[in-house]
This record gives sequence, structure tokens and C-alpha cells, in this order.
Amino acid sequence: MVWTMTIPTADLLGELRAFVREEIFPLEPGFFRQGFGAILPELERLRREVKARGWWLPPLPSEWGGMGLGLLEFARVSEELGQSPLGHYVFNTQAPDIGNMEVLLKHGTPEQKERFLKPLAAGQMRSAFAMTEPEHAGSNPVWLSTSAVLEGGEWVINGHKWYTSGFEGSSFCIVMCITDPDQPNPYTRASQIIVPTDTPGLQQVRKIPVMGEAGEGWASHAEIRLENVRVPEENLLGARGRGFSIAQERLGPGRIHHCMRWVGIAQRSFELMCRYAAKRELSPGKPLGSRQAIQHLIAESKAELHAARLMVLDAAEKVEQHGAEGARVEISLIKFFVAGVLQRVVDRAIQVHGGLGMADDLPLAYFYRHERAARIYDGADEVHKTVVARAVLKDYGLDVSL
Repeated sequence: MVWTMTIPTADLLGELRAFVREEIFPLEPGFFRQGFGAILPELERLRREVKARGWWLPPLPSEWGGMGLGLLEFARVSEELGQSPLGHYVFNTQAPDIGNMEVLLKHGTPEQKERFLKPLAAGQMRSAFAMTEPEHAGSNPVWLSTSAVLEGGEWVINGHKWYTSGFEGSSFCIVMCITDPDQPNPYTRASQIIVPTDTPGLQQVRKIPVMGEAGEGWASHAEIRLENVRVPEENLLGARGRGFSIAQERLGPGRIHHCMRWVGIAQRSFELMCRYAAKRELSPGKPLGSRQAIQHLIAESKAELHAARLMVLDAAEKVEQHGAEGARVEISLIKFFVAGVLQRVVDRAIQVHGGLGMADDLPLAYFYRHERAARIYDGADEVHKTVVARAVLKDYGLDVSL
């Protein structure tokens, strides 16, 4: 399959590439050394600039302030934005907000859209998503203890969550909880409920330090507790018992977003590696790139990047044509394959840079710390490999249920 771009899309990517490199890259040193809060005024300035240029929220419809790009088009945009850890935030497409927006757009009531989606899409608030629990395996999303019981027109929620992305500074959190524990089908026991973060009984226990950093704002991961948290019955998001299916709808396109962001990270790491190999001399007149060992690292990275990019675009096209369920195998393929390519290319880039690769003068050390989780979140590599293998074996007469 060959993916061609219309002239407007090709022009857009060129403009975005220049904007990311000229306007966002220069903010990274302050972010790496001082954190999100230190550069927030500059980030907000860039967000206003993005809105003024008509680039705000590329994947959302124009009636919500977005560009209305399809999944395949946004995949290409996501690669450009992903080259900086600040790129998606500047365009208001950072996780978990973009996933929450897409779910609210599809399943939210008019009142929920007015109260939660509208200000979120406008960049006036942030949100969080709470599914994973420390007591249960995150790779088994139907095994949850957080419960919600309907009492007098209110949901009473009790539970314990961690890796609640973006909780610090958020205005609301979408919580996955068991509402129908007696349902024989485990996939229809959970629902998703919108919980404003100032609701009594909802507390942040801590920001979880990840690879030595606690993170800030949208880049943080919280452990939270819900103790007799009460929210109105109308805060139910979508139909009761459809929490798992809504989560799956969210994760399909979300994995496309993530994988193309990873391709962007790997592409930038690759370019840094090549530039350094071309200019860094081992001795006078002997650049690193003249060594066969370095050339092999470059060739391997180039091949893997090309394969990863094409695989993700193929999966995005299938999601657009057949929905997430119809592209289940392709989504699992890219999830573990691209995560592996990302890790290998970043690692090679650090190796080529030597001591400089370990320093925060470049983004490589940040990528190495923060993107190790790519092989874990949204389904561990091992889970996705099992999905693919079982689908393949089924074609050969071996049907092993999950």
C-alpha cells in the first residue's frame, strides 16, 4: 500500500515541522532542567499562536475548534509533534486529554459536552483518566476493585487507582469502576464515570516518581483514592456497563497516536545520531561516521524507522475503514513493534553520542527515561504478541481463547 498526501497535507506537515523545530525545540532545555511550570508562560504563548494559525486540535471537528483531520492524516501530524515532548501539549493533543475529548465527543450527553468537553477542547482545563489499580494486573482491564453504587440519584465511588495520567492540576477525571458486579460477562461489569477533581473524598495520595522524576501537570502520574465519592447519576459516561467497550474504542486510535509519536521521537533521535556521526571526529580527519560499526547502527535504524512508519500508517488506514475491532491484529502489531524500534533507535543514538548522550543538553536522556514505559502502558508487549500469535494460529486451526 502506498499512502499519498494531498498538496495541502504535505504543505501543512512542512509548516508544522518548521514550527516545532523553530519554536518548540528552544523551550526544551528549560523544561528538562526546571520543569513544566518554569516554561508554562511560553507554552501558553505558543498555544495562542497555534490557535491563530488554525492548527489547534488537529483530530477534532471544526465545530469544536479543531482541524477535522482523519486518523491517517493526524498520524502524520503526530509524528511531527512527537519529535518534542512539548509538541502535543502545544497543539492540545496531549494524553490523556485527547482521548478524553474523543470519548466525550462520541459518548457524552449534551450537558457533559457543554460542561467538560467544551472547556477541555478550548484548552481552558485539563483532565485525567483513572483505570489502572495497584492491586491488580494492568494487563487485565476487566479485573478491577473500584466500585460505584447508585444511591438516591448519585454514584458512590470507592477505590484505589494509580498511574492516573495528568491528575495534578486537572479539573475532572474519567474513572473506570465496577457498577454491575453480578453480570456474568466480565466485559459488561464496568462503567466510566466523570468525577470533578474537587469532589469530596477524592484525594491524590502522591505523584509517582518515574525513573527518578515525579513530573508536573499533564506529564505526571498520580496515585489516588476515592472514599465515598458522590457524583450525580448523570455523570455516567455512555451506557451503563459499557466501560470496557468504550475503553477499547479509545485505545485503538490512541495506540495510533502513541505509535506515531514514538516514530517522531525515534526520527529525531536518528537525525541527532547522524549529524553527530558526521561531524564528531575520533581523531583529525576521522569522523565517527567513517567507522563501519557506526554505519551499521545508522542503517539498522533507518530500516526499522521506515518499517515502523509504514506499519502504523497501514494500521491507521484499517482503523478508518473497519474500526478498532476490525484492525485489532494490526494495532497489536504496531504496539509492540514500534515500541521496540523506539527503544533501539534511542539507545543507539545515545551510544553514538557517548557521554553527551547521557547529558540533558540533548533530549536523548529524557526520551530514554520516559519512553521505556512504551513497552508497558496501553497493554504490555507480551499481551499484544499473544493477540497476534493467537490470531495467526487460528488461521491454522488452533483456536485458543484469551
